[in-house]
Amino acid sequence: MSDLHTNLTLPSDPQNVAKVEPFVQYVATRYNVAPSRRGDILVSITEAVNNAILHGNRGDQRKYVSISFRCQKGSLSVSVSDEGLGFDPCQVPDPTCPDLLECCGGRGLLLMRHLSDECCFSHGGRTVKMRFNIS
Repeated sequence: MSDLHTNLTLPSDPQNVAKVEPFVQYVATRYNVAPSRRGDILVSITEAVNNAILHGNRGDQRKYVSISFRCQKGSLSVSVSDEGLGFDPCQVPDPTCPDLLECCGGRGLLLMRHLSDECCFSHGGRTVKMRFNIS
């Protein structure tokens, strides 16, 4: 399979999270992603976009969230970037810690890390990159 790219850029309006699912469905069909991986990809990207809009760009509709897919050699790489100040993912508390089970926060990162085959942050926490094996 050749190296393929697909991109989407959205204003930081929380209603735009609804545009993620049809976009992921399009990408999954275009790149022939196995049905068993589509849910993992959809949940991970939805969490990343939601975090970028609400936490990264703080809902500022003058700022954008960019989603970039790259399919290459049996894997799908995804980057979600915002225009916010960034954050240190190591400072986000573990939501599975018994003292934090009833607290909000950190569950989206936990899901992204668990559902993807690789998850890392760059650009001061303004970009999350995830890789999913699709073959």
